[in-house]
Amino acid sequence: MSGLSKRGGFVPLLALALLGGLAACSSAPPVPDWQLNARDATRRGTAAYLEGRSRVADAEFARARREASRSARADAVARVELARCAAQTASLDPTPCDAVAPLQADMGLPQQAYRRYLAGRPVAGDADALPEPQRAVARGLLAPESGADPAARLPEGDALSRLVAAAVLVQAGQGSPAVVAAAVQAASDQGWTRPLLAWLGWQLRQAQAAGDAELARRTQARLDLLAAPEKIK
Repeated sequence: MSGLSKRGGFVPLLALALLGGLAACSSAPPVPDWQLNARDATRRGTAAYLEGRSRVADAEFARARREASRSARADAVARVELARCAAQTASLDPTPCDAVAPLQADMGLPQQAYRRYLAGRPVAGDADALPEPQRAVARGLLAPESGADPAARLPEGDALSRLVAAAVLVQAGQGSPAVVAAAVQAASDQGWTRPLLAWLGWQLRQAQAAGDAELARRTQARLDLLAAPEKIK
């Protein structure tokens, strides 16, 4: 899946890609409106959900599903629903991804694999069908390495991909303090209120259980700032 944050790339490669696109534009068919509309609504819905704007998120995801349904393709509708499930997973929301269940028999392997992955239950062969940023975590779940740091498998760069991977590790019982700290940082950097609240809460409970009073104090202070920003002068 693609995240919402943007980073600069290599200029030469970008220039070549743009030139290639310009050269092919005269023969390439235009992207259908339903695809563009579904993609844009899905992005807006994901952003709204992560920012804690639930009503807007619901409206945008409903719009995205309507547009995808115009194709009568299970994989297209599944991509919309899985994007919502990914945002929920990234925010440690335990809501099951039930909206995808009726599409299961007709959607492709990438969608089936991603659904299992979001639940923390990949099976053999799933890793290669997943978005590239999630493959290392999936392979680690399928073939655990003794003593390996699960945080080392988290994807770099894209914040949403990092949060999804961290949440999958938590579900699999591999949510080490380093994994949780990486998720907190990713959500904090983006200002995504919903996942940040959830991950700070997890970090607080983890610190309390470990007897780390200083980390617990700092985490609680961050939660207080997040819950009452209007009090900050």
